[in-house]
Amino acid sequence: MALSNGQLTLTKSPAGCLFMFPRPAWEQFRDKLLQLPMAADGWRRVFLGNALDVDMDGASRVLVAPELREAAGLVRDVMLIGMGSRLELWDRARLAAHEAQVMSSEMPAAIQDFVA
Repeated sequence: MALSNGQLTLTKSPAGCLFMFPRPAWEQFRDKLLQLPMAADGWRRVFLGNALDVDMDGASRVLVAPELREAAGLVRDVMLIGMGSRLELWDRARLAAHEAQVMSSEMPAAIQDFVA
């Protein structure tokens, strides 16, 4: 997160967590969203309409707005997961349920080829 100078952007994720982007990564994501056709307006509204710029404090903490906490079910135990250019902030129980669902589904061929 050094490249973001502690500046982050939070927004809703379709997976039921929050996306947390360092500001430069958010700007790239936002620019790609803005180039999508009008058919993507619904998802663009979810991502852009719920985006909130935050700053890390001296202890590397961020304040998550109540409406975003509620949307992601963040109450007590949370998990922060690295996902390349972004982080995901999950409620611990919701992440466990999501992973169980993923593990019980068929693995996509692209992943099978990658882990084989």
